[in-house]
Amino acid sequence: MVKFIKPNKAVIVLQGRFAGRKAVIVRNFDEGTRDRPYGHCLVAGMKKYPSKVIRKDSKKKTDKKSRVKAFIKLVNYQHIMPTRYTLDVDLKDVVNVDCLQSKVSKVAASKEIKKRLEDRFKTGKNRWFFTKLRF
Repeated sequence: MVKFIKPNKAVIVLQGRFAGRKAVIVRNFDEGTRDRPYGHCLVAGMKKYPSKVIRKDSKKKTDKKSRVKAFIKLVNYQHIMPTRYTLDVDLKDVVNVDCLQSKVSKVAASKEIKKRLEDRFKTGKNRWFFTKLRF
């Protein structure tokens, strides 16, 4: 079978606190690990999406509307839905499994993810990823 769950693939989280949020796969573990003996992946996603920016907004207001909040999480393959989209943001050097062990490193990693996602949003690429999922 072809492996379609791979790094930089955009997914939708289906279960848990961040259900309905979009995320991007940073690293996948097809065979599982000792702690988690099932297929899972490390995802980085958006806790809070940017608001709609319009032309008449001031620079200050545009910057405020362009803010995002990020999260990092290990998620079971059963609890994500892969999409056809990919996000070409390199998060591998920022996020790893070790950063989930302590609160300080997790916060630092999530701030770096936030910065990179905001930069990606401001370029105007991957517009689907930065919009809320509507039912």
